[in-house]
Amino acid sequence: MTRYIRRAAGFCLLLLLALLANAARVQLFEAGELNTNPANRRTTIDRYDQPRGDILVGDEPVTGSKDTGEQLAYERTYRHGPLYAPVTGYASQTYGTTLLENAEDGVLSGTDPLLAPLPLWGDVTRSRQPGGDVVTTIEASVQRAAYEGLDGRRGAVAALDPSTGRILALVSSPSYDPELLSGTGSAVTGAWERLNRAQSLPMLNRAIRQTYPPGSAFKIVTAAAALDAGVVTDPDAATDTPSPYVLPGTSTTLPDEARGCEKASLAEAIRVSCNTVMAHLGVEVGLDGMLEAVGRFGFNDNDLKIPSRVARSNFDADMSDDQLAQSSIGQFDTTATPLQMAMVASAVANGGELRRPHLVDRVTTDDGGTVREQGTDSYREAMDPATARQLQRMMVDVVENGTGANAAIDGVTVGGKTGTAQHGVDNSGTPYAWFIAWAQAPDSGRPAVAVAVVVEDASADRADVSGGGDAAPIARAVMEAALEG
Repeated sequence: MTRYIRRAAGFCLLLLLALLANAARVQLFEAGELNTNPANRRTTIDRYDQPRGDILVGDEPVTGSKDTGEQLAYERTYRHGPLYAPVTGYASQTYGTTLLENAEDGVLSGTDPLLAPLPLWGDVTRSRQPGGDVVTTIEASVQRAAYEGLDGRRGAVAALDPSTGRILALVSSPSYDPELLSGTGSAVTGAWERLNRAQSLPMLNRAIRQTYPPGSAFKIVTAAAALDAGVVTDPDAATDTPSPYVLPGTSTTLPDEARGCEKASLAEAIRVSCNTVMAHLGVEVGLDGMLEAVGRFGFNDNDLKIPSRVARSNFDADMSDDQLAQSSIGQFDTTATPLQMAMVASAVANGGELRRPHLVDRVTTDDGGTVREQGTDSYREAMDPATARQLQRMMVDVVENGTGANAAIDGVTVGGKTGTAQHGVDNSGTPYAWFIAWAQAPDSGRPAVAVAVVVEDASADRADVSGGGDAAPIARAVMEAALEG
C-alpha cells in the first residue's frame, strides 16, 4: 500500500513540476507575444485603468483624463485642443497615439522604467507607476500669436530660441480638436472619417510633416554657401550676372521680378530678391558645395526628431546645372518643412551655430520630480561666424529697406527674408507665401527668437510681395510675443 502511495505522490510531484515548468515557459518566453496578441483585451483594459500623465505648457497642463465609468476607464481630454494639437497629437482608445502623445507614451502611460523607484522594478513586479508629466518648451503667448495670426488659413508657423534650440511655437492651420478621437464608439469613428475626408487636411501637421518649395527664403542658404566657399568675398561688390539669366545648357531664361538685378551684388540680391544672381551663385558653388552647405542646415536629414519625427527637407543630390540653378532659389525639387526654415533663420541669428531643435524641456514623475531633462545640444555648424554676421546685416537690410518691411518692430533688431514659392503644373497653383526672420532686443546679447511662416492660400502679384504681405505680419506678431515673454 505504501508503495502505491509513494508512486502516486511521485506522479503528483511530476505533474506539479510540469505545471511549474509550463508557467515559467509562459512567463519567460511567451509573455510578450501574449501581451501583444490583439485577442488579449486585458492589456488594453490595463492601459486605460489609470489617468494618463499630462503634457504641460509652462506650468499649465494642456491635457487631462476623465473617468468614463466604462471598461476602458480613462479617456484623454484636451484644453485648447486645436491650439496645441500640432504639439500634443492625440491619444485615442480607437486609433492609438501621435506626436508627443506617441513619442512620450511610456512616460505618460506610466510604463517608462525612468518612473520606477528602483531599477527593473516594473519587470519584477509586473506593475506600472502613475503616469508622468511631459513639460514642453512651448511658450503659450508665442503659440497663440502664431495660431491667431494664421486665423484658420492653411499654413504653419515654427518658432525657435536660436541660443538653445527650444521650440517656442509649433502651429498648423487649420487644426482640429484631438479630444474628438479620444474614446470609442460611433462618435469617434464618425469624427475620424470627417477629419480624414476634409479637403483642408486638419490632421496634417504642416509645421513638421509637410514640405513646401521654400522659394526665395532659401536664398539665405545659397548666400551662406557662396560666402563660405569663397565664391563671394565682398557681399557689396557687383557680380557678373546678367538679367535675365540663361540657365546653363539650355535656351531657357530665368527672369527677375525685381528691378536692378543686372550685375547686382549679393547684398542687393538678398534685399530685393534677385533670382538671377542667386541662381548663378548656386551654379558657381557647384553641386558638391551646395550639398555640403544645405546638409549643415539640416536638409537631407532623415533622422531629425524633436522627439516626434520631422519630415525630410530635400535638396537633390543628382542634378544638371540648370536644375541646380533653379534649386538654388528654392524651386525645382527643393522642399522644406517650416521647422527647417526656422532652423535656417536660427543659424544666422546664432552666429552660424545651429542648436538642435527640441520640444520637450523635461520629464517628471506625477508628483513633479524631474527624471529626465533636455540639454542644449549643438546640431551643426551651419556656416562660418563671419558669414553669419554678413547675413545678419543683409537680413536686417531686407526688413529696413527691402521686401520685409511688414516685419519691422520699433526699437528691435529684426532680420528677415521674404519668399513666394510657385507650384503646380506650369506654376499654375496659388503661390505659397514664406517669411523667415529673427529678432533681438537692443538690451540683449543674444537673439530672442527665429521664426518661419508659410501661408498656402496667399495672393501674390509677383514673387516675394506675398511673403512680405501675407506672412511677414504673422512673423512680426510671433516675434513680439517672444520678446515680451
